[in-house]
Amino acid sequence: MAANTCPECGLMAHRHGTDRKGRQRFKCPRCNRRFTEPTPDPLDGMRIDLAKAKIALHMLVEGNSIRSTERVCGIHRDTILRLLKVAGSKARAVCDRLLRNLHCNLLQADEIWCFVGAKDKKLRPRHPKEFGSQFVFVALDSETKLVPSWTVGKRDGATAFEFMSDLADRVDNVPQLSTDGFQAYISAVEDTFGSDVNFAQLVKLFSKAAEEGRERYTPSGLAAIIKERICGDPDEDLISTSHVERQNLTMRMGMRRFTRLTNAFSKKLEFLVAAVNLHFGWYNLCRPHITLKGCTPAMEAGITDHIWTIEQLMEAA
Repeated sequence: MAANTCPECGLMAHRHGTDRKGRQRFKCPRCNRRFTEPTPDPLDGMRIDLAKAKIALHMLVEGNSIRSTERVCGIHRDTILRLLKVAGSKARAVCDRLLRNLHCNLLQADEIWCFVGAKDKKLRPRHPKEFGSQFVFVALDSETKLVPSWTVGKRDGATAFEFMSDLADRVDNVPQLSTDGFQAYISAVEDTFGSDVNFAQLVKLFSKAAEEGRERYTPSGLAAIIKERICGDPDEDLISTSHVERQNLTMRMGMRRFTRLTNAFSKKLEFLVAAVNLHFGWYNLCRPHITLKGCTPAMEAGITDHIWTIEQLMEAA
């Protein structure tokens, strides 16, 4: 539909001045309806300066907290959270549309821990079910560094199935898949991929924690690594979760709510989901990867031919 087509009767309207923002207005010769030419609305009607919104989103994806973004941009934190929800939903929509029929040879999957509202030991009966530990299930293509699928939820069989089902829908070849030793993956992969996958698990055995009194901050020592073939014919030399575990660090550096031992944790699950969606939209399409010589993962995977801006990511939804 042309910009000067009357939405009421469908006739071509005449120009009728401009509004206070300089946008062209029209008047229909039949019904006398006056209307403004449609303009892109990347923020879904939020009354916030687009330039400020772009700066705020850049700060969020680069690891700044909500309140530090508030201080720098002069935008109230409640507005920033609404902006985060809008941007997160748009980033997810764009990735859901573009990340289809992918050719991924080497997939790695892992989960990263975080929490909402309170840690498990602080939970009380009055707290919502979403409070406590939450996990982000992440799949990474080792060759292109693309993250084709991610899911936020509890570390259980239901979330593992949802995650693997989404991943299987996006891949059009028979990949080699490596995961950690989480047992729920075995049935989830069988129910979603069937026989169209070469699946192996990398089981890590840890020794007793380090010296007494430092258990909270010092990880247990790695005692052994066992590679277990589950189905198909995986190449034993390529069974690894190293790249997706490195992606965990990227997440903790890029999202302030994942930083340990701070008060920047998520207060509501919806904001955690929005932050994760925005992060992976930014990571796949906008952020050049250092190992890809200036390309983004989406460019390396042949999904796009240029580096996207945060504004393009919002407008493409």
